[in-house]
Amino acid sequence: MSSVKLFAGTGSKPLAEKIAHCYGKPLGNMVTMKFSDGEMSPSYGESVRGDHVFLVQSTNPPSDNLMELLLMIDAAKRASAEFVTVVVPYFGYARQDRKDKPRVAIAAKLVANLLSAAGANRLITCDLHAGQIQGFFDIPVDHLDGSAIFYPYLKSLQLPNLVFAAPDVGGTGRARSFAKLFEVDMVVCDKHRKRANEVASMQVIGDVEGMDVVLVDDIIDTGGTICKAAGLLKEKGAKSVRAVITHPVLSGAAYDNIENSVLEELVVTDTIPLKKECNKIKVLTVADLFAKAIKNVHTHESISSLFI
Repeated sequence: MSSVKLFAGTGSKPLAEKIAHCYGKPLGNMVTMKFSDGEMSPSYGESVRGDHVFLVQSTNPPSDNLMELLLMIDAAKRASAEFVTVVVPYFGYARQDRKDKPRVAIAAKLVANLLSAAGANRLITCDLHAGQIQGFFDIPVDHLDGSAIFYPYLKSLQLPNLVFAAPDVGGTGRARSFAKLFEVDMVVCDKHRKRANEVASMQVIGDVEGMDVVLVDDIIDTGGTICKAAGLLKEKGAKSVRAVITHPVLSGAAYDNIENSVLEELVVTDTIPLKKECNKIKVLTVADLFAKAIKNVHTHESISSLFI
C-alpha cells in the first residue's frame, strides 16, 4: 500500500496541523512562493512519487485559496503522486448550485470541474450547502456530517426544553435531522429576501414559548438571517436562543451583528479560521473527524462509520 503524505494550503494551515496531529503524522514540507503581482507557485520540498497525497485547503474567499489548491493538485500529479485526495473542509461557491434566475453561472459545478481537471482523484468535504453537489463530481466524494461535532457539545449543555429551528425553509432538512437525533420538536423561520445578504421579512412557524432554541445552518455569512431569526424567536417567548453553524464565513458586519444579537452563543467549527476573537463565538474542531476519514479512505474502510 502506498504511504500517506499530508500537505496544507496556506489558507488552512492551522486546521491541517491539527488534522496531522490527530492522524499521527507530521505535515509534509511544502512552500508556496508568491510573485510580486500575487501569482502563486506551490512546490513540494520532498518526494511524493507513488504516494497517496492528501491536500488540505478550504476554498473560502479570497479565490487565491481555490487557485492554490488547483496548483497543489497539478504539482502533485506532475511529481508522480499515485493518488491525490483533496480535503476541502469548506467547499466554497456551493451557494451557486443551480440557475435560480436567467444568465447566471452554476459555480459549484464549475469548481467541481476544475478540481477534476487539475487531477484530483477524490474529495473529502463537510456539510455541503446542498447535498446534491456531490453529483457534480465524476470522482468519489466523501461528504462528512458536522452533526458528529455538534452532538456531544449540545448533549453536554443538558438544555431542559430543547427545540431546533431552521433559519429558513431551505434549512429544514438539517434542523429535522438534529431534532430526530435528540427526539425533540423543530420550528421553521420563514424568510423573504429582497436581495442577497438582506432579509426583508420573517415569521416563525411553530411554538417556542419557554423553549431553549438551537438554530441550525451550514453557513453563516453576514449573520443577518441568524441574528434576525434569534430576535424573532425571543419575541415569540423563547427562553434562550443559540446557533450551531458549521462554516463561519463571517463577512461584512458579521462580528458586530453577532455581538449585538440576542444569541447566547454561536457554535461553529474551524473549517474556516476566524478573522478575530468574539465572546459569543465558540469554535469546535473538525480535525479528529477529518483525520479518521483520511485514515479510512487510505485503508479502504467505511466512511459511514464516522456518522452518528
